[in-house]
Amino acid sequence: MPDSVTQGCPAQGRPTSGRIICAGLGPGDPELMSVRADRLIRSACHVAYFRKAGRAGQARRIVEGMLAPGVIEHPMEYPVTTELPVDSPAYRDALAGFYDSWAARLTDLARTQDVVVLCEGDPFFYGSFMHLHTRLQGHVALEVVPGMTGMTGCWNVTGIPITWGDDVLTVLTGTMPEAELIRHMQATDALVVMKTGRNLPRVRSALALTGRLEEAWLIERGTMPGQRVIRLAEAHDDDCPYFAIVLVHGHGRRPERAQGDEP
Repeated sequence: MPDSVTQGCPAQGRPTSGRIICAGLGPGDPELMSVRADRLIRSACHVAYFRKAGRAGQARRIVEGMLAPGVIEHPMEYPVTTELPVDSPAYRDALAGFYDSWAARLTDLARTQDVVVLCEGDPFFYGSFMHLHTRLQGHVALEVVPGMTGMTGCWNVTGIPITWGDDVLTVLTGTMPEAELIRHMQATDALVVMKTGRNLPRVRSALALTGRLEEAWLIERGTMPGQRVIRLAEAHDDDCPYFAIVLVHGHGRRPERAQGDEP
């Protein structure tokens, strides 16, 4: 595991016992972070965050300029990301060992210190922290600060309501088999597809087979620098970053304008 980035702690009293606090960062724009998460991050002495080896990490980029001078950083580098199939035993074993090790390290650190763990979006919505949370239960004091989900930020930047009236909203992942994507797409009104990236061709195919491709939007890096909002039909399969979401807006029940009302 990588060593912590240590510059010394901010000048503040050290607690006799600590907590692990996971702060949801929201969809990417720091101004969309909760007041509570902002306060905790700015006053933190220890900050941990997930990242791919050799990368700064999206969570760390979001809080750039917010950390206190001398904060001690703990980058948690994934041992594997896309190098192995996600359903392979080798992938599962590597990730399980990674989460086990970091749960133990954070527990040991939290015996005397508060540790703030950064998480994009909301920690309990497809967040990597969930895998630590299950391992930390009963071993250390835990707190989770909710965050605005990435999909919320993305459907807002389209400028179109995602649901109307009695619309049913379904959230899928691009890692699902195409047959499962099709089954769910056929049974819903509004649609969000997470984890697109290299799975975009499968998502596009499923949308085309259900007759919904022309309705779909691709939002890349929603609310972040480099944001792009385009029709999925106009996007290229080889030009889709990890931080991208596919949306299909609902068209359900809505009140008609009263006669004579201005548009």
